[in-house]
Amino acid sequence: MLNVNKHILYKQYNRHIILVCTLASAIGYPMVATINRSHFYELWALFTVLFALYYLVYKLAHGHQQILYLLLAAMGFRLCLLFTFPNLSDDIYRFIWDGRLLVNGLSPFAFTPTQLLDGTYTGNAILGIDNSHYVLLNSPNYFTIYPPVCQAVFYLSAWFAPTNIQQAAMCMKGFLWLTEGASIYFLYRLLLLWQMPLKYVLLYALNPLVIVEIVGNIHFEGAMICFLLGAIYAYTHYKKSTNRYYLWASALAMALAVNAKLLPLMFLPFFIRRLSWKNSFTYFFIVGSVSVLAFMPILNLDIVLHLMDSVGLYFQKFEFNASIYYLVRYLGYQYTGYNVIQVAGASLGVLAFIGILGLAYREKYTSLQPRTLPLMFLAALSIYLAVATIVHPWYVCTLVALAALSSFRFPIIWAYLVTLTYYTYLTDSYTENLYLVTLEYLLVYAFLIYELGHRKLLFKPI
Repeated sequence: MLNVNKHILYKQYNRHIILVCTLASAIGYPMVATINRSHFYELWALFTVLFALYYLVYKLAHGHQQILYLLLAAMGFRLCLLFTFPNLSDDIYRFIWDGRLLVNGLSPFAFTPTQLLDGTYTGNAILGIDNSHYVLLNSPNYFTIYPPVCQAVFYLSAWFAPTNIQQAAMCMKGFLWLTEGASIYFLYRLLLLWQMPLKYVLLYALNPLVIVEIVGNIHFEGAMICFLLGAIYAYTHYKKSTNRYYLWASALAMALAVNAKLLPLMFLPFFIRRLSWKNSFTYFFIVGSVSVLAFMPILNLDIVLHLMDSVGLYFQKFEFNASIYYLVRYLGYQYTGYNVIQVAGASLGVLAFIGILGLAYREKYTSLQPRTLPLMFLAALSIYLAVATIVHPWYVCTLVALAALSSFRFPIIWAYLVTLTYYTYLTDSYTENLYLVTLEYLLVYAFLIYELGHRKLLFKPI
């Protein structure tokens, strides 16, 4: 009887702690939205508190009812950010710029913002496309790199609020809030199907980086994650039922993921051995056809070249929070005396591509099941980010979603440590603190090596 009473008291204690933590988090997230990214110390302290609450709640959560309560709380945290402006990112201004061009019948892939204002563009004036907006853009000399799913949301937001940036931002946030709800649903259903602990869904649903970066800062990794999980979910049903409609649904979802962000293209090789050659052809044909149809209204040969140019510059021009690339850059300076990014960026990209193909080829036949797909996607994306020249905080959100469907937890550590990169915005010079970057990657890679050494899950079924 005494043990029963202790158990009841322990459960009540857990519930009270969880309630206090969720209420504190509900206060903390709107506070993040009021902090300018130049206030690094306040911002990082608040992230630290939110991650501590996240860890405590995850450890205490037990039982189906508590998990459902916390999922509702997770959607509520995102709702708190729906009516705030994204202070931690200035990408919103390019989103609205592209949307206003589309509303006025002009492809955002046709001209750079600079060309629209320097006389290169000779068409009619466009509402909202002026110097007051131009000075807010972070890359005005480059063509847009946002695929059709993003552009569709930009268009709808600009159509809904042609002159009000705050309202247009709310429209984009509303879309991402819905995709986040769908992502959490897919994670929950996949964990049920694969008979994995339902608690794992909280790793993504309650993750502070995910909540702040996707809905709070309007990053379309949220849409990509939603469609990517939808593709895995539909593929799982296909393997259980062999109903080809599920295969087509999976391919359609993957196509939408690719058209939200181009990154999911790296995951396609992992379907080849899981499907017959005929089904692989069907899958890739659907992905390719949907992508062509999605781009068709805003694309021609010149614009294809512009898009390829922007993607190439991404690997050969920009650098931020990199790991292996920074080591290569340092060695390059020692031997050549200048920045070798143009050669190193492209070369590391090729190495990542070869490594991902090697992963797909090396998979054992006993591992070729839907349940191992997130694990292989996690490995592939980790390889890519390890050699990338740019790793923004929101890039880690996809790793967190995939980690929730595996036994690896290094993305959770990374999600916290990557917030250190906001130190870069402490001054107007945007200077990175390489000591903090080194600390970030030393801890992330150390934990990854620990997990690989103790779990050995990379090429085995979960």
